[in-house]
Amino acid sequence: MNPYEQRQRFRYQKENGTTSGMCDNYLQANMIVLPEEYAFEFLLFCLRNPKSCPIVDVLEPGVTKPKIADADIRTDLPRYRIFRHGRYEEEVQDIQSVWRDDFVSFLIGCSFTFEKALLEEGMNLLHQDQKKVVPMYKTNIPCEKAGRFNGTMVVSMRALKPEEVKQAVQVTERFQTSHGGPIHIGSPEEIGINNLSKPDYGQAIDFNSKERIPVFWGCGVTPQNVCLNAKPDIMISHAPGHMLITDKLEEKQ
Repeated sequence: MNPYEQRQRFRYQKENGTTSGMCDNYLQANMIVLPEEYAFEFLLFCLRNPKSCPIVDVLEPGVTKPKIADADIRTDLPRYRIFRHGRYEEEVQDIQSVWRDDFVSFLIGCSFTFEKALLEEGMNLLHQDQKKVVPMYKTNIPCEKAGRFNGTMVVSMRALKPEEVKQAVQVTERFQTSHGGPIHIGSPEEIGINNLSKPDYGQAIDFNSKERIPVFWGCGVTPQNVCLNAKPDIMISHAPGHMLITDKLEEKQ
């Protein structure tokens, strides 16, 4: 399907699964929605932490249609999460009932965008093979603080064969609005991950550690994690692994 057709399936709740592998060649985006009073500080946080938070669009207060997609951000993602005062409240498929005119929406690049490029190089992605949401982990890597926004980086992980790692680095470094190259390779304990079988978000994948190496990329769930520390009265995000598929083609440098 093209992006518009796929978003319509989400809008009318005919489908609500992970967007990994959908609409090849089109940029996917994480989403954070905050009250306007938090917008400047959060924008500054993103600018200071571009590896985790590569901004691809910012909507003005109350605006629901982004520049990069013929979409309604209230309905056209497969799943959303609502948080109040730093606590998770619920996961929904539509946020029209909680929408406010003072909401500012941020769309942030997603590593799903570069997955097709890895597949084209002959690498199989185990989370797609196993029909799972890519595993994501909290780390001990500090982000640069901005006002009330402070915390550590979240990473996504793909287990690759040793001979694939160098090529994966070269391929993903082209995608600077989708987190770029890896931030860590191998030895998850060095970045504070003690158990790969228990991701903080997404689902664990099965792989033989003697045959594959865990490779970690910056992840757009980082701002969710950091926003919870700021405890806004309300925050809305995509559900991890369930992105906005945009009409913008991915980078081809």
